[in-house]
Amino acid sequence: MDINTRKGVERCVRYAFELARKRNKKKTLTCVDKANVLTYSGDLWRRTCQDVNKEYPDIKLDYAFVDATCMWMVKNPEWFDVIVTNNMFGDIITDLAAITQGGLGVAAGGNINPEGVSMFEPIHGSAPKYAGKNVICPIATIAAGGMMLEILGESQAALTIEKAICRALSEGHIKSLEAGKMGMGTSEVGELIAGFVS
Repeated sequence: MDINTRKGVERCVRYAFELARKRNKKKTLTCVDKANVLTYSGDLWRRTCQDVNKEYPDIKLDYAFVDATCMWMVKNPEWFDVIVTNNMFGDIITDLAAITQGGLGVAAGGNINPEGVSMFEPIHGSAPKYAGKNVICPIATIAAGGMMLEILGESQAALTIEKAICRALSEGHIKSLEAGKMGMGTSEVGELIAGFVS
């Protein structure tokens, strides 16, 4: 069951507007829903975005249906800056977005509570079929740690981790981001990135 309340939706929407402002990129927030079919829940997200947008006149507000968003995420992912949506659609979109950036092995995620404890993890989860084999790409887990540092206010440390990951990926050290095809083991990739941090 998917229960949406005005209070809960507004918390998500306000965080998204703040993130769009903080990123200082396109300053665009896209509200993703399926309001053409799920009229009540979709309308709640749209109305809330419209109301909160009045407090953020510097942020452009766009709307997209989730099916169209999935298409554009593959075709033109650069069109998006910040997306706000419900949990189910967000879960689907983030897996798709992970593929556009190289696969589940590089995508980090966070369940962020701006007023309390947050939780960070690789999008791929625990990947139990690879447990103990030293073949899984650790980049998503390392990036999740960087996201955690950012939320904790350690922006410079988070940026250092991001730069280390970018260096490891851009210098050709890692042959592939697929499990078992990296050309090195999980621990070696971790050591490589750690070496770029220090």
